[in-house]
Amino acid sequence: MITKLNTQELIHEINRLKKEKKAIILAHNYQRAEVQDIADFVGDSLELSRKAAKTKADIIVFCGVHFMAESAKIFSPDKKILLPVYDAICPMADMIDVAQLRLLKKEFPNIPVVCYINSSAEVKGESDICCTSSNAVNVVKSLDEDKVLFIPDRNLGSYVAKQIPEKEIVCWDGFCISHNRVRSDELDMVRKHRGKIKILVHPECSPDVVEKADFVGSTSQIIKYVSKADEKEFVIGTEMGILHSLEHQNPHKKFYLLSPSLICSNMKKTRLEDVYRALKDEIYEIKVDKDIMAAAKKSLDLMLKIS
Repeated sequence: MITKLNTQELIHEINRLKKEKKAIILAHNYQRAEVQDIADFVGDSLELSRKAAKTKADIIVFCGVHFMAESAKIFSPDKKILLPVYDAICPMADMIDVAQLRLLKKEFPNIPVVCYINSSAEVKGESDICCTSSNAVNVVKSLDEDKVLFIPDRNLGSYVAKQIPEKEIVCWDGFCISHNRVRSDELDMVRKHRGKIKILVHPECSPDVVEKADFVGSTSQIIKYVSKADEKEFVIGTEMGILHSLEHQNPHKKFYLLSPSLICSNMKKTRLEDVYRALKDEIYEIKVDKDIMAAAKKSLDLMLKIS
């Protein structure tokens, strides 16, 4: 008979296995609070992958979604990368595949492809350069061409286009299911009932929501904004998992979620039991073809050079 571990026993076993197997745990800001609490590093996907690459760990347990674990493998090809829940995927990343991208490139020949990091390794490898939500504007500005293909997020692409009106941005019709559900009338309701409270949103939200916000930025940029701001209350327009970090780092400030739709079900799939099982049995290892890794790494490195 298998005895089910309680929360404290799970935490104890996870910490024991980490030490025994020379492993580290990465948790994206959108993960469950208890998963963030047992992680060695919490942050955005690229930041986590780069930090992990600098460690001496043999095993990386990435509490996030599939494309994030792929990125960790690209930056740490000699480490074992484990994704605790194998079907934790990013729907937006799956809205374009390499065959579709190749057709797009045929339709727009000799136009550079800027690929949002929320994409598969294969799509990254077929692109010219990657970007994150925090550096997308700078990446597009760095290109000499007046026309750019932006994949897969139409909302982030639209935001970039407004910041760089001198360039034509052709956006793929992909989107984040959670962020795209936020409605501008929800923001209007906040204005009506909370007055001048600052509303901070992610650029993955739709253009009409972004247009009405006080600040638009990536998850890490929102966290930095809040820490430096004098205000004591904020409305947050990105996935609810960020509230845990915000409240932990700013105990004297209050945060309200802009919309109840800002929950990513895939990010919430990972539980402590899954982290424990991944470490114990070393299951759901992420592997990426060497040629694909090399091509994707080239797009990522070019982005980092510009950033």
